[in-house]
Formats: sequence, structure tokens, C-alpha cells
Amino acid sequence: MVLASNTKGSCIDGPPYDLICVGFGPASLSIACALRDQRINARVLFLERQTQFAWHCGMLLPDTRMQITFMKDMATFRDPRSKFTFLNYLHSKDRLVSFSNLGTFYPLREEFNDYLKWCAAHFEDFVSYGEEVLEVSPQPADTKGQVKTWLVASRNAVSGEISTFEAKHVIIAVGGAPKIPAQFPQRLYGTRVIHSSSYSISIPRILPNRDAPYNVAVVGGGQSAVEIFSDIQSRFPNSKTTLFLRQSALKPSDDSPFVNEIFDPDRVDPFFSLPADVRKKQIRDVQTTNYSVVRLELIEHVYNVMYRQKLRDPDQRNWAHRIRSQQEVRAAVERPDGKVELALKGGCEGVLESTTSEGFDLVVFGTGYKRDVHKRLLKGAEGLFMDGECSVDRRYRVKFVEGAVARDAGVWLQGCCEATHGLSDSLLSILAVRGGQMVDSIFGEQIDAQAAKEQIRAQL
Repeated sequence: MVLASNTKGSCIDGPPYDLICVGFGPASLSIACALRDQRINARVLFLERQTQFAWHCGMLLPDTRMQITFMKDMATFRDPRSKFTFLNYLHSKDRLVSFSNLGTFYPLREEFNDYLKWCAAHFEDFVSYGEEVLEVSPQPADTKGQVKTWLVASRNAVSGEISTFEAKHVIIAVGGAPKIPAQFPQRLYGTRVIHSSSYSISIPRILPNRDAPYNVAVVGGGQSAVEIFSDIQSRFPNSKTTLFLRQSALKPSDDSPFVNEIFDPDRVDPFFSLPADVRKKQIRDVQTTNYSVVRLELIEHVYNVMYRQKLRDPDQRNWAHRIRSQQEVRAAVERPDGKVELALKGGCEGVLESTTSEGFDLVVFGTGYKRDVHKRLLKGAEGLFMDGECSVDRRYRVKFVEGAVARDAGVWLQGCCEATHGLSDSLLSILAVRGGQMVDSIFGEQIDAQAAKEQIRAQL
């Protein structure tokens, strides 16, 4: 990776970057690690909307642990000798032996976040933070009618200034956008209604008094929603909480060894080769590993809370903490006093409509993410899409009309290809290997030439 003198500014009048990555979360970080390990000689720039590196900072709750092994880090599955492994991070922090004494593969999220920050710190000179990318569009075609570079427009979070960067290759790895399915007045967002992704950041501002008798609703039946439901009870001992579920009960995640193999990197090839309808069915069959499911130990903890309340008072209406199943939240309604009620649809047949009367001080939606931001960013390239839609090949490269884009230019997608590449696409499990594959795909000729030179040198 080569540092350009104008890395932080617009380069529209200078030579194009070899690669621009939109977003600098774990997906792009794994690519940065692979670039450094492979000693790629290229002009690279990462554009990140946040003002500093942060990984799920809204869900770094006290004492919560990773749900996957630390070996699914930024490098180990690609190259366990890399300096960017979690074990090397521990060694550099003088905690390797102490961590081994814990006897676990599952570090605290707080520690894994620190590991990711440690990795990211190696690339400070290649990242422009506080830059929100607005569009990725094709540079007007050359005399042969081919697109050879792309224009990346971004807005600075502080100054509002628009900058334009030019690159041969662009990787879009922006993660998911919070999904809040219910209709509600926009003025409530950030004050009375939030998404789980901003929970731990927003909660001190919205609910500042630890001893206040706050009434909080949590919507969702997955890990994040239930963690928040439990955290509120610990954080605010006088609070009341209600968890709203669409399903009939909380369901445990399946992380048994054979099922977990669906996240193995070598499962991507056979999955990609399947017909679209078969892929869709397979994803449905294994959703209990990742969607709307909860770790068993957390379910057992919540059940114990419910049981203790039942022991002390059999009338659920008097309980401080309740679970309302088979209830779909349709809308949030603001009361004259500023509190919020929820419009519900549910019951065994899913047709009964009702509205709560509790008056919630806060509603937290733990309802997942939409992974379609790339479509908005590539609006200007729609006319080049093969078959008129944004789809990718096995290497995650966007498929354009034959001959429209030069062979040594292109756009790649990360984290939004579940339908074609499997359930692991948006997860940490595959990042190390995929990061290496991305580097090989874009800079393969340079890697091959470099390997040939090293082989000749070794023979001398």
C-alpha cells in the first residue's frame, strides 16, 4: 500500500487510486490486513462515515461475549502467521498467557472491539474518517466506449464539503442500515424511538436517571433485542420493561458443530453454484443459526426473571417485566404527554388489533438491518448493469454489460450478497478468507509477478 500526498483530499485532477473502499468496518479492515500482508504496491483509500473506527458501538453492553470463536478474526483463517491475528494482538498487549487461563474461545465484545481498533490503527494514513459517500458513478467512457475508472463523491461530516475521488476499483462495504418496520412520527426518532444499533450510545442521554421508574418497550426476538431487554432491568432497577415478539416464544440459536459448518469459507463455492430457488430454500432452512434467535444461556436467564415474578405474584399485570408474544408492532403513536403507545396486530390468527396503554418512555427496535445501501450508491451505474439489475459474480464483482467496463476496472460488493453467497456473507466468520480473495481478484497479476520474482531470488 502506497501513501499518496493528497490522500485526504480530492484527487479528481490527479492520478486515480488503484482501490477505494467505501466504509471501513471489519469487511474493509480485513481487506486492509490482506493488502499489508501481501505487500501490495497500490494507491488505496478507505472512506468511512464515522469519525473514528467503531464496531457495533451501540451494542457493546457490559460483560457480553462474542458468539463466535476469536479465530474468526481479521487474518487467522487466511494466514495464521499474519501480524493481524487476535493472538498476536493479545501478545502485543501482554495478555496472551492471561487470556489462555480463561479457558474460552469467546472473548468479551469489549476486548474484540479493542482488537479491531488495534488493527485499524495500522492504517490511519489510508483512512479518511467523517466522509459519507454519496455516490459511485462511472467516469465517462473512453474512445472505445469502456469505463476505466469510477468517481466516488463524498461529503465531509464536519464541513459539509463535497469531494470527488477517482479510482480504478471500488469496493462497497457499508454494512447494514437500521431497519425499523413500524410507522411513527419522525420527530420521535432519537428521542422516544431508537434502533438497537445506537442503544448504548443513546440511553444515557434519553434516560439519564438510574433510579427513575422508566417504562421501556423492546421490539424483536433476536439476540440484540433480548440483550437490551435484560440490560435495561440491570441498568434501571426501578424500570418496567416489555418485550414484544412476533413469534410465539423466544427460540434458541443452533450453534452445534455440524450446523456451524455452513459458515465455513469453503461452503461459499457450492452454495453459489446452486439454482436461485435452492439457495433461497437453504437459507430458510438454516435461519435458526442467525435470525430471530437467542443464545440459550440468555433465554434461561430471562426465564428465571419471569419465574421469580410469578413466584411472588401470579398476576402478570403486576409484573415489572413482561413478554408479549405473537404481537406485531405496526406503528408508534405519540401521546399528548410525549410518551409513546404501540399499535399492535396479533393473536393466534394474527388479526387482532390493539393499542397499548402503558405509556412508554422509550421504544427500542431490535429488528435487524436492511442491506441495500449499495443500490442507492450505484444509482448512476444502473444503465450498465447486466440484465438491468445489480448482481455479482462468485468473486463479488458487480456484473456489467459485456464490454461496458474495462477488465482492469470494476465495483465489488461486501456484506450484501447473502442471496448468492450464503448466510455467512454479513458475518465475521468469512471475512479473513474473503478479504484475501478480494485482494487476489483485484491485484492478482501483481501478486503473481511478485511471487515469481521471489522464486527466482530463492533459486539464486
